[in-house]
Amino acid sequence: MPLLRHFTAVLCATLALLSAGPARAQEPAAAQPTAGEATYVVFIGGREVGREQVSVARTSSGWRITSTGQLVAPVSLTTHSFELTYAPDWQPLELKISAKLQEREIGLATTFGLTTAVSEITQNGVTNTKTDQITARTVVLPNNFYAGYEALAVRLASSKVGDELPVYVAPQAEILLSVKAVADETFQTAGGTVTARRFTVMFQNPGGPLDAEIMVDDRNRFARADLAGGNLSIARQDLADVSTRQQTLRNPTDVDVRIPAAGFTLAGVITTPAAQGRQRHPTIVLVAGSGPIDRDSTVAGIPLFAQLAGQLAEQGYVVLRYDKRGVGQSGGRIETVTLQDYADDANAAVRFVSRRRDVDNRRIAVAGHSEGASVAMLLGREKRVAALVLMSAMGTTGRELVLEQQQYLLNVAKVPEPERSGKVDLQEKILEAAVDEDGWEALPAEVRPLVDTPWYRSLLTFNPAEIMPRVRQPVLILQGGLDTQVPPHHAEKLAEIARARRNAPPVEVKLFPSLNHLLAPAETGHVAEYATLKEKAISPEVAKAIAEWLPSAVR
Repeated sequence: MPLLRHFTAVLCATLALLSAGPARAQEPAAAQPTAGEATYVVFIGGREVGREQVSVARTSSGWRITSTGQLVAPVSLTTHSFELTYAPDWQPLELKISAKLQEREIGLATTFGLTTAVSEITQNGVTNTKTDQITARTVVLPNNFYAGYEALAVRLASSKVGDELPVYVAPQAEILLSVKAVADETFQTAGGTVTARRFTVMFQNPGGPLDAEIMVDDRNRFARADLAGGNLSIARQDLADVSTRQQTLRNPTDVDVRIPAAGFTLAGVITTPAAQGRQRHPTIVLVAGSGPIDRDSTVAGIPLFAQLAGQLAEQGYVVLRYDKRGVGQSGGRIETVTLQDYADDANAAVRFVSRRRDVDNRRIAVAGHSEGASVAMLLGREKRVAALVLMSAMGTTGRELVLEQQQYLLNVAKVPEPERSGKVDLQEKILEAAVDEDGWEALPAEVRPLVDTPWYRSLLTFNPAEIMPRVRQPVLILQGGLDTQVPPHHAEKLAEIARARRNAPPVEVKLFPSLNHLLAPAETGHVAEYATLKEKAISPEVAKAIAEWLPSAVR
């Protein structure tokens, strides 16, 4: 998964509004949900920060959505009661909220006319009244109260690409939501199979657009939302469980396996060539990038590793991919995990395949993508590993990459000076505190829970210039020319370091000018483009490059 999501600012308010003008919407016909209760788990930066218990009920006057819940720092919100009512055609009628935010009791009571919303806002015992102009059948989404997404799910259920929905961020203003892409999804859960539709949307905020992915199940109920590049996620409990995994692509020769690791097992899939016989095959172990990535390494709806495994198997390779520890159906915990721990898991996968009768254990390669490439480098002294394939790999320290990514984002957003200098200075202080484990008192309180982790510290301090000299294997570096997350100059830097090794084994760099960080065909390479890529696939040129290089590098 792209590194970018770990460096997004904390999103305490789901939609940051400055002001808004009148919104016009295309009106898809309303669907009808299945009434019932659900629990939603809220994650910020991959860390669980709270839960919300939600009920959707049919009434004589339409629909009633209620909830209670609690979020801890950085939000610190207790929902005593949330009640939102809609008419049968999903025209909002009334919103009532009683809550405690940062130790202050707050209340909101909004009544809706056809085109107006009148709100009574209570804070610190003082009540103020506010009137907003709205669009008929607007979707009501007050910040940090996620029960409102049940109504959004109903409206999205019958939407198509190009549709626009009015969204009232009570009690602030109304904005537009645009539907950019729609795709079908299937999840395997402990309770069975869940089918859903994933809507890639954009909230058209005056302060800048906010991209999101909203999932709606086949009962027209809210299933999951990922906002701000995945920094904020809300998932129904059945989809948030570690045993749940998205079912994307299944290759004809895929077989599920369990891999013994350090006190737990990793769940994975072996993909083999169609014609097996008694032959021993060259083998590749795939190592995924950052974040909670499963065996298929699905990003923006593209199952990168499932596709790559199928392509390599067609060219005569056995391929193993696996859910990262603590993800999908793999065991293990991630609270104290580091890059070295992930390398230990990858080594366990290498040991596992080396014992198979269809594997030539003299020709086992490890191929890592993004962060997974850094993990692969840590296996440089493992005798079972015959070669390394580093895809979209960083050639500098993680700390330098973070600052480089920040500069890119500031350029895209056209942030002026001195605001830019202030943001860079804050980022540098955050990184220094994360590495030194000190200096948090000078930073915003909400920052520390997101970056004061062993994993983030190991990423920031990872230095290819220190690791690569220990790598004994031949190295193939694959790089997308349109990569905006780990730009192409990293490939050349990494190759320079690799070629400087004593008695350097072969090093080859393959640049794909039209591919992005995911090694998928793209036009701009920007992260915002991922959801709307014309080809939802890793380029077959990647598998071809690997298959052509390995026989010459490993004899």
